[in-house]
Amino acid sequence: MKSRLYAGVATLALMASGAMAQDLLIEPGTEGFNWDSFEAFSDAHDFSGQTVTITGPWLSVDAEMVRNTMAYFEAATGATVEYSGSDSFEQDIVIAIQANSAPNIAVFPQPGLAADMAARGALSPLGQETADWMVENYAAGQSWVDLGTFPNPDGEEEMFGFFYKVDVKSLVWYAPDQFDEMGYDIPETMEELLELSQQMVDDGGTPWCIGLGSGAATGWPATDWVEDIMLRLHEPELYDQWITNELAFNSPEVIEAIETFGTFVHTDGWAQGGPEAVATTDFRDSPAGLFQIPPACFMHKQASFIPSFFPDGSVYGEDFDFFYFPSFAEKDLGDPVLGAGTQFAITDDSEATRGLIEFLKTPIAHEVWMAQSGFLTPHAGVNLDTFRDDSLRAMNQILLDATTFRFDASDVMPGEIGAGSFWTGMVDFVTGTDAETVANNIQARWDQMR
Repeated sequence: MKSRLYAGVATLALMASGAMAQDLLIEPGTEGFNWDSFEAFSDAHDFSGQTVTITGPWLSVDAEMVRNTMAYFEAATGATVEYSGSDSFEQDIVIAIQANSAPNIAVFPQPGLAADMAARGALSPLGQETADWMVENYAAGQSWVDLGTFPNPDGEEEMFGFFYKVDVKSLVWYAPDQFDEMGYDIPETMEELLELSQQMVDDGGTPWCIGLGSGAATGWPATDWVEDIMLRLHEPELYDQWITNELAFNSPEVIEAIETFGTFVHTDGWAQGGPEAVATTDFRDSPAGLFQIPPACFMHKQASFIPSFFPDGSVYGEDFDFFYFPSFAEKDLGDPVLGAGTQFAITDDSEATRGLIEFLKTPIAHEVWMAQSGFLTPHAGVNLDTFRDDSLRAMNQILLDATTFRFDASDVMPGEIGAGSFWTGMVDFVTGTDAETVANNIQARWDQMR
C-alpha cells in the first residue's frame, strides 16, 4: 500500500497543471510532516473506483489548494474527489438538496444554514465517535462539537458538521518598531490593554484606528468588537443564549458589552479622528495609520485577513505584528477566541464519503494545506513547523491556546438582525445613541420577527 501511495502522489505532482500546483504538493517523506498518519490511513482504506463530490465556497486559488489537499486522499485510497466552488454556495446547495442532486459533502461557511439543512433531514449525522474524537484532538474541542451539533427532524441534537479550516478574529495589529520606540509592552490582560491605551494618550499618541465603513455592510466591524467583549465579560453559555435571543439583546449583559466597546471609541483621544471618523472610515483603509511616521494610531483590532489591506511590501515581524485580544484577569474566563470557519457535512452518504471525513482527522490532511496558505486548524496533533507563513503559525498558536471558541454571532443570528439591525445599531451607538436605546431597538426587531 505504501508504494501505491507514494507513486500516486508523485504522479499527481507531475500531472498538476501550473507552477503553483507543482510547488504546493509536498512529496511524501518530506521531513516535518506526519507521514505516519498518512501511511496508517492508506493501509486501512481502499476506495478504488469510488468518487466523492464536494461543493463549497472556495474559488480560484483556494479551490486549487483544496484540490491539492484532496489529492492525498485520492492517492491513499484510490478514490476520486471532485470539488466545485461557488460564490453563491448558500443558494446553490439548497437548490441541489431540493432537487435530490446534492453532492456527497457540502462545505458550510455558516452554521445557521447547516442547522437548517439538518432540521430538514438533508444531512447525515457523523456519530458520537467523531464527536468524541473532536473533544480529544481539537483545542477547545467541545466548542467545535457544539458548533456542529444541530436538531435533527425529530428535534434530537446530533453532530452533523466537522470543522476544517478556521479563521481567527481575536487579534490586535501593531507596528513593532513604534512599540519599541515608545517602550510599550504587549498587554497580557484586558486591564493592561486599557491601561496601555490611556498611556498612549498621555504620551501624546492615539491608541486605536477603527473603521466601520463597508458600503451596504457598514457597521459589521463593531459587531466583532462587541462579540469578542461578550466572551470576555460573560460565560460562553450566555453568548450562546444571546445568539438565539434566549438572552434578550437588551439584557444588562449585552448592554455592558456594548458600553465596554464604547470605551475604545468614545474615550477622548482613544480613536483616530473620534467617533464620527470611526463610523465613516472604510474598514479597509482604517489600519493605514499604523504605518505612518509618526503613527496616526498604534493598534488596530481586526481578523486574520486584514494584512491584505496593509501597504504593499509590508513584512510580518518587521512592519507589522499582532497579539491576542486579551481577556479580563478579574473575570477568570480563560482565553476565548472569536472566529469563523467551514464545516464539512454529509449531504449524500457513501462509504468513501465517510472515509473522507476520517481522512480529515489525520494530521497530514491539515499539514498539507498548512504548507500552502490561508489555513488555520484547531487540531492539536499537527506540526506547526509545516506552516510556510510565520504569521499563520503564530495565529494558529492562539487558536490552539484557546479555552473556548465561538463563531461570529452576527453570522449565526437571523440575517435581519446579524446583517441588519445589529450593524446599523452599532453605527448609531458610535455616533451618539446610548447603548440601552440601541439594544432596545435591536430587541424590538427580534420581537417583530416572532
